[in-house]
Amino acid sequence: MSNAQDRLESIRGRIEAAHQRFGAPPDVVHLVAVSKTFDSAAVRPFLAAGQRVFGENRVQEAKAKWSELRADYPDVDLHLIGPLQSNKAREAVAVFDVIETVDREKLAAVLAEEMALAQKVLPVFVQVNIGEEPQKAGIAPAEAVAFVERCQHVHGLNVVGLMCIPPDGVPPGPYFAQLKTLADRAGVTQLSMGMSGDFEIAIAMGATHVRVGSALFGARPRHTTE
Repeated sequence: MSNAQDRLESIRGRIEAAHQRFGAPPDVVHLVAVSKTFDSAAVRPFLAAGQRVFGENRVQEAKAKWSELRADYPDVDLHLIGPLQSNKAREAVAVFDVIETVDREKLAAVLAEEMALAQKVLPVFVQVNIGEEPQKAGIAPAEAVAFVERCQHVHGLNVVGLMCIPPDGVPPGPYFAQLKTLADRAGVTQLSMGMSGDFEIAIAMGATHVRVGSALFGARPRHTTE
């Protein structure tokens, strides 16, 4: 497939086929096109082809890239899908529309403060370290439900769902199923899970958002959150 339109149509077709096959609960499964590390020239064909939801890993990269792109495409919905340092919270609130990686108390408090100052109420996801891997960010599964409640009732955040990155090299299905169970217990309805290699399995388990990068843009130097 040589162009952005072809690639988008292929991924969207697979998403819809999985949705129809497995009868996933959400009415719509949103494609988050992971554009991290790719420049504006690489992203523009996907914008021209109609894609409007994108995921970025780094605040500074997103700020530099999307200030230009949004001038031409103001209806973009930009998700932060990478780790967020507390000292970057103000810029993140200014740049992004959704923050998917709330994973600790301090960050929740700082985001709430910065949103209040900016007079914004951004939807956020709580990132769960579903495989309990020491090298990965995220709240522990056993603490996830209570953390969602604190984010909502103590900090006043608009927590809409949970996000995870399952361990590499093992079947992801059980981890996606566990995240769905945690979301049900926490009373949130959105699930950001599934990447280029496993998004159809994630849809079978109830994903509402799938983060697809390499299947759209091609190979990138590192593989972390897409």
